[in-house]
Amino acid sequence: MRGPLGSGLEARQAVAVVFREEAPRLIGALLRQMGDFDLAEELVQDAIVEALEHWPRDGLPERPGAWLMATARRKAIDRARREARGRDKLALLMASEPAAGTGYEPEDRLRLIFTCCHPALARDAQVALTLRAVAGLTTAQIARAFLVAEPTVAQRIVRAKRKIVEARIPYRVPEGAQLRERLDEVLAVLYLMFNEGYLSSGPGAPERRDLARDAEWLVGLLVRLLPGEPEPLGLLALMRLHLARADTRFDAAGELVLLEDQDRSRWDREAIEAAGRLIQRAAAMRRPGAYQLQAAIAAVHAESPSWQETDWRQIGGLYELLLGVLDTPVVRLNRAIAVRWVAGPEAALAELDAIAADLDGYHLLHATRAVMLRALGREAEAVAEDRRALALTSNPAERALIAKRLQR
Repeated sequence: MRGPLGSGLEARQAVAVVFREEAPRLIGALLRQMGDFDLAEELVQDAIVEALEHWPRDGLPERPGAWLMATARRKAIDRARREARGRDKLALLMASEPAAGTGYEPEDRLRLIFTCCHPALARDAQVALTLRAVAGLTTAQIARAFLVAEPTVAQRIVRAKRKIVEARIPYRVPEGAQLRERLDEVLAVLYLMFNEGYLSSGPGAPERRDLARDAEWLVGLLVRLLPGEPEPLGLLALMRLHLARADTRFDAAGELVLLEDQDRSRWDREAIEAAGRLIQRAAAMRRPGAYQLQAAIAAVHAESPSWQETDWRQIGGLYELLLGVLDTPVVRLNRAIAVRWVAGPEAALAELDAIAADLDGYHLLHATRAVMLRALGREAEAVAEDRRALALTSNPAERALIAKRLQR
């Protein structure tokens, strides 16, 4: 044990950090041993409560994850002994041996993701459950990210956990054809996890770099698991290109710095070059996909020496290819930004107007329209769009950026 943490905020913060890092792996390990999602979550929560009681007085353990796992297992055994219906679970717990020194296996989180993304679950349930169990997002955060009501998300999570138990969905990474069949869902969820970390949808911190790094690490595991699949390589490259400029995205006051204003001398050039090699490796497989094309677009930005020298025609061409494999309103929104620099703000605004009905509840549509309207000298309309965008986002950095535009 390390020194006492003391009471109050410091102790709660220390436990919260450990919980965020360890909870998905602990839930995964208990799910593997017991096959009960709800019980696994409840036991981890009970272990955290006990940590809040002991760690402030006794100090942080040398291996917090192992401490929490041992506590959760003890509570599971105590509960199973008290309940006749728990005999089977008790036998499973007593027979299973935790990984040496930790109480769980290194790839438990990957197993948990594939369990949450089983085809027996609806796509919206897969996403909600994975972001809750693996990423540790709250139900409210998930609801904000998908512009749906919080009770709706809660119901999806409950139904998904019930389905896992009732259908006896195995806690494992599938093999062969089954692995590839589930790959699209897993990549989509990991990208959503990364995006929530890269720019949070909630009102707290503007970013959660730890969450973005977790998603990157998990995609790296997939790349090692499936070296012959190009899309995990593309997604890994995309994440690393974004993270290469992460240190320049916010100023000293925590306000968002737009791409055109970022200090490119501070971008991680080694990471950018490494991401470029991943893109080349994926391209050599001659199976282009959405993540590879998005990574190629990000690479054009990352490799440009300045905003003024950005090759917008190449970016526009890549967006045309992307629309061939992923034609969504959000992709069209991003393409409209490139159109502005090739054909002008009026052409870009026409692109945005064509998708306005589909993205009316998305703050970036209104913020982008405001930029185009302002470029055309239509200030009153731009102000109205910025106000609409401000009402639709909770992220403090985005709100500050929009508010600053409104004050000009």
